[in-house]
Parts: sequence; C-alpha cells; structure tokens
Amino acid sequence: NRMELMAVIEALRALKRPCIVNIYTDSQYVQKGISEWIHGWKARGWKTADKKPVKNADLWQVLDEAQKPHQITWHWVRGHNG
Repeated sequence: NRMELMAVIEALRALKRPCIVNIYTDSQYVQKGISEWIHGWKARGWKTADKKPVKNADLWQVLDEAQKPHQITWHWVRGHNG
C-alpha cells in the first residue's frame, strides 16, 4: 500500500503547475482513502473510526498536500485477474 501511495505522490509532484488530472488506479485503498476516508481521518486527528492510528498516515498527509493545487478526478479500475 505504501508504494501505491508513493506512485501517486510522485506523479503529482512531477506536475509543474496546477492541472486538471484524471488518476486511474486499481487500488481501492488509494481511491477510497483519498476521496472518502481522508475527511474522517483528518477530523479525528488521523485516527480511524475505531480510534486506531491511520496506517501510512505520513504518506496520506503528503498526498493530501500534493493534491491541493490540482483538480483531480479519481477513478478505480479493475486490476489484474489471476
């Protein structure tokens, strides 16, 4: 999961100006994390609904900052089968 987060972070860091971006990932962890779960994590001080620390919170925080200048649409696509 850390490498999936790093891939998106590095892709966004490569952009030199604010952009409209479509990001396609087969990782529901990344797609749901950034588009749904992160709001609750931030509101709870980077804790899950069960009051446990969010895994990879360091990278989620970096990704949250990296996405700010951009208009991003997140897309989940089915991964490899077999």
